[in-house]
Amino acid sequence: MTKQTATKLHYDIVGSFLRPSELKRSREDFAAGKIDHSELTAVEDDAIRDLVAKEIDAGLKIVTDGEFRRSYWHLDTFWGFAGIKHTQPEHGYFFHDEETRADSAQVIGKISFDPEHHDLKAFQFLHDLVADHDGITARQSIPAPAQFYSELLRGEENVAAVNKFYPDQDELISDIGQAYHDLILALYDEGCRDVKIDDCTWGMVVDHDFWEHQTNGEYDLNELQDIYLKLNNTALRDLPEDLRVSTHVCRGNYHSTWAAKGGYVPVASHLLAQEKVDAFYLEFDDDRSGDFAPLAEVPDGKQVVLGLVTSKKPELESKQTLAERIKEAAEFVLLENLSLSTQCGFASTEEGNKLTEQQEWAKIRLVIETAQEVWGE
Repeated sequence: MTKQTATKLHYDIVGSFLRPSELKRSREDFAAGKIDHSELTAVEDDAIRDLVAKEIDAGLKIVTDGEFRRSYWHLDTFWGFAGIKHTQPEHGYFFHDEETRADSAQVIGKISFDPEHHDLKAFQFLHDLVADHDGITARQSIPAPAQFYSELLRGEENVAAVNKFYPDQDELISDIGQAYHDLILALYDEGCRDVKIDDCTWGMVVDHDFWEHQTNGEYDLNELQDIYLKLNNTALRDLPEDLRVSTHVCRGNYHSTWAAKGGYVPVASHLLAQEKVDAFYLEFDDDRSGDFAPLAEVPDGKQVVLGLVTSKKPELESKQTLAERIKEAAEFVLLENLSLSTQCGFASTEEGNKLTEQQEWAKIRLVIETAQEVWGE
């Protein structure tokens, strides 16, 4: 697959899917000690086989494993690096009207890539599933290096742990970047040609209220952006030419609620103009996301995937309205460089959003049909 295959289709997905009821029960049984890890893995394998078949049948050319082996879209990946442990702080993440489960990642030593990282093993299974399907590409989504950094500094205990092992912030940035770079190259060696970097940091930094709460008002917007950009671009340096790297910017997606608000204007000159990715997957499903004007910062030739169809609600958007909004975005990015998707996945955590699997697939059909009508393919 070349870097352009995904966007020539002009329709795509973000990647996570609602967990089947049997998979949810099995995860609960595993947590309760009723089944062992091999039994859980067998259930995960069956659920992923079924999902991939459904994705292909729906007409998707880029498929994922639905993140069925994860509890969280981000923490599971962090826990797979050397020098990191799974912790349970007093509080989870605070969303608009809900608090999540309380889990985090904390430094316990120097950070590095672990060749036994579970994301690598998960991709190997997905890749083997589609190896004999012409025209089908297996995508691996991983949370951004900036997201990892942000998590390691969430709360006083995490900050103290970072300061113990990394009194020099430049060394922390370097080690995070190297660990990610090694993970991406290991995925590439297993046949991965499409990596998506999921990143809430940019979606949070635009929300003044969020950061007032997060840092007690003590933060510098430009300094944060410089750090996030350096973290991500350090990981993305010197990658193979035939590896398509994209990023998805999110404002929080938990049980159909959200964590932050604000348009892309404050981060456009960093994120959109300078991040070393081939494509941007951007949320534009409601007023919290702002308008399309910041897209003018996207360099010529890069792709923008418009997240106009919400994954948070079951109601279907109007095709006409979607087409009109795509036309508006084309004032800033060439139509040929635009695509359509849902604004986020359907289950960033195993809880999932508040809609049914039938409604989930109706959303995907809407994305595909609208794209085919707009781009005539």
